[in-house]
Amino acid sequence: MTAGSRSAAPGKATVTALPRPHLPASPAAAFDPNLPAPQRRIRLTAALPPPLQELLAQGRTDRRPRFGEDGFDGMIEQWFPPAGVTAVEAALARQTLEDLSETVLAPADSDHLLGRVLTLLSHFPAKGLSPEVERMMALDWAEDLGEYPAWVLDAAARHWRRSRKWRPSIAEMRALCEELCAPERALADRLQALADAAPCEAAAPDPRAMATGALRRMG
Repeated sequence: MTAGSRSAAPGKATVTALPRPHLPASPAAAFDPNLPAPQRRIRLTAALPPPLQELLAQGRTDRRPRFGEDGFDGMIEQWFPPAGVTAVEAALARQTLEDLSETVLAPADSDHLLGRVLTLLSHFPAKGLSPEVERMMALDWAEDLGEYPAWVLDAAARHWRRSRKWRPSIAEMRALCEELCAPERALADRLQALADAAPCEAAAPDPRAMATGALRRMG
């Protein structure tokens, strides 16, 4: 007997099981903040829907110098999507970007953020500051670091404790957070470029809705 089929009774048609459509999984399932940055990005990319993996591999990266107030400030990369991105592929990229933004790149909640800031600063006590000033400074830190995920804040605080002997400035901590989540933000930027590469057509079907509808029709 062929796999996926049943013998039909006399006079009845043979029923063959159809394959279930692929439902995109959240990238968060493959994310491990404890891995080195290159491995984190490889795992995240491998967890994306295959059509997006192909488009990301076909894109083009340009590198050019960046100049700031003090002159040369390093090289920056800009990624361009391949030609011919369809509305359905753009919708899939947009959906995946939303999942990534709501999980891996979601900002830390205020309690975690403030607790992490206060704990880090307590390792480097400042003399001559009143409790009220310390509290106001902590609120400034929470405001200026509020865009970063909890895992980035934890990694930045751990790195600073283990490698520095002085109290960090907000600018130093922001720079460290930017460096730590650079691979994930770069992937998010590329997904955004794919989402913007095709017109957002009202009639374009949503990939997840298409798969769910197929399951209901087979149900």
